[in-house]
Amino acid sequence: MIDPEMSDSEMSDSGTIDSGTIDSGTIDSGTIDSGTIDSGPPLIEFDRAGYAYPDGEPVLCEIDFAIAPAERVVLLGANGCGKSTLLKLACGLLFAESGEVRFRETALGERALRKSGFRRRFRQAVGMVFQHPEAMLFNASVREEIAYGPGRLGMEDPVAVAGKWAAEVGLSKHLDAPPYRLSGGEKQRLALACVLAGEPRLLLLDEPTANLDPRATGWLIDLLAARSGLATLATTQNLSLAPEFGDRALILSEQGRLLFDGPLAAALADTDLLWHANLAHRHRHRHRDGTEHEHVHAHRQWG
Repeated sequence: MIDPEMSDSEMSDSGTIDSGTIDSGTIDSGTIDSGTIDSGPPLIEFDRAGYAYPDGEPVLCEIDFAIAPAERVVLLGANGCGKSTLLKLACGLLFAESGEVRFRETALGERALRKSGFRRRFRQAVGMVFQHPEAMLFNASVREEIAYGPGRLGMEDPVAVAGKWAAEVGLSKHLDAPPYRLSGGEKQRLALACVLAGEPRLLLLDEPTANLDPRATGWLIDLLAARSGLATLATTQNLSLAPEFGDRALILSEQGRLLFDGPLAAALADTDLLWHANLAHRHRHRHRDGTEHEHVHAHRQWG
């Protein structure tokens, strides 16, 4: 995510994007790769982190987990459990009111982000795609929208970078169109291109398939799978899609506490866990002989 308060001089030493050949006539998910996998400390670490909105009940309570470079993690939970708030804490839009959230072992907060060097490194390394992409689109054209981040980061020829990423997400024919004229799915792809054009190390995705049809959903999964050095944290309520976004699961309770952190397969096999997280439903079955029984269902099919 690019910080609009950063000056051009603060961003000028951030490097360049490899502008390899991209076929503008197709949506190709394998053209751009994020490069060498980082072996450094955790990208993001939550240490007993908690948050409450003003005049409200606590949204998140004592959250503990860390995400390593190139790790793929899926965040599961019911509506209102704090998934979006957790992502906003991870990308520095909100700050923990108790405990800490750390980037590369440095606590995230207003004080840290006032330091231009740290702010530059953090904003380039961590990007977020919102569930409602309109919240992050504000330029006059698709070309300007994608070029904005690379320009702020001091990348070479941001207009060319925009053209290449438009091709990557299948928006080449819309480069001169205003973003508000795009469909919901196209806006989602544009928002993704805007973030990935900055070459982040950690991509935060809030319900990334909410506006996508099955074909576009498959394309997104392939795109992310092709970027071997990219860590991701994706939220979803769709259990059938969860394995496509990672093999490690974090599950939040409806009270904003971390119920589970471990292998996704184990979580999906635990219907009691899913029931307590409101990710499964209980209903009655009536048989032909008139008997009834009640059991828990967690549906796992998509596409």
